[in-house]
Amino acid sequence: MTLTTTRPTPDLLHGAAEVETTARGLRPQRLPAWVGRQFPDGQLLAMAAQPSGVRLALTTTATVLEVDVHPLRMAFRGVHRARGALDLVVDGVLVASDVLTGGDALVTDLSTGATALEPGEPHTARFALPAGASTVEVWLPHNESVEVLALRADAPVRAAAPRGRRWVHHGSSISQGSNAATPAGTWPAVAARLGGVDLRNLGFGGSALVDPFTARVIRDTPADLISVKLGINVVNLDGMRLRTFVPAVHGFLDTIRDGHPTTPLVLVSPLFCGIHEDAPGPGSIDPSSFATGQARFAANDDGARTHGRLTLRVIRDAMASLVERRSDDPHLHLLDGLDLYGEADARTHPLPDALHPDAATHQVVGERFARWAFGAGGPFAG
Repeated sequence: MTLTTTRPTPDLLHGAAEVETTARGLRPQRLPAWVGRQFPDGQLLAMAAQPSGVRLALTTTATVLEVDVHPLRMAFRGVHRARGALDLVVDGVLVASDVLTGGDALVTDLSTGATALEPGEPHTARFALPAGASTVEVWLPHNESVEVLALRADAPVRAAAPRGRRWVHHGSSISQGSNAATPAGTWPAVAARLGGVDLRNLGFGGSALVDPFTARVIRDTPADLISVKLGINVVNLDGMRLRTFVPAVHGFLDTIRDGHPTTPLVLVSPLFCGIHEDAPGPGSIDPSSFATGQARFAANDDGARTHGRLTLRVIRDAMASLVERRSDDPHLHLLDGLDLYGEADARTHPLPDALHPDAATHQVVGERFARWAFGAGGPFAG
């Protein structure tokens, strides 16, 4: 069998803000470059370079497809972190997954803070495709940056059209997919497949902080459906007080409405997280968990509840009141995060690191969001 090599082009990549041309290939970015120039925060830019929700989308009659990528992952010495993966979705159905090997690693020693780059080799994924014409998506890893180097197939590949209505979602590491097993298994990806929509994932680990530049990105992004999930990062950073949080969310929504005045817009409050339900932040990794190989998070709570310090319960109440006060916006909807993952769920599906859902829970959350949003009478129905 003869495979023909194709150099990737930006039109093959869906779900990215921009596509950077590197010496080796193409690196998708989930935020436009102007954000990094305005606010060059290392955490935010590292998360934006991890292509959660970004996929190669093509049509082909090929029966074999190979994809060469060069990963760059963030790792912690002595702590296990699952590798990223490439997922194959054919005509809307997840059919295969290939776990990444090789690539470069930026390794941090949590006890000293020292970081070193460990180089590695590219990774090749080989997928078997069904006979006949297909719409094929290769979902790039949600938790590792990658450069797409080359495609090889036994028939021509062409860029596919976007799949359905355009859904833009913003949230934290949970929305980006932390602790999901594969990129098509993050809860927004699950919900997008069930809803038959074209996902643009703006979930950024540690960085759903009601940033005005993120609101501007959403304002300027073509969208038929928008959702914004806020709260957990504001608490675990201890980044705001109630007095500043509520006006900031109003401003965030006002900016989105400048570009999307009547687009269905869902504001999602935080999922249940026991360590921050009643304890303010900041939160951090518990040092005693380093030796276990499974990092766990904890709230650094000093017991103070004064001056409007935020907990998840306070934020949920504030967001509900905020939506009521915006009753002049008939296209704004509130989804209580506890309806996606509540206290009872924490007993049956505990958070493995005390902060992020596991792979099975991502599936549950995605299914619940899809039923609520895309189901009959839901704000995204139709």
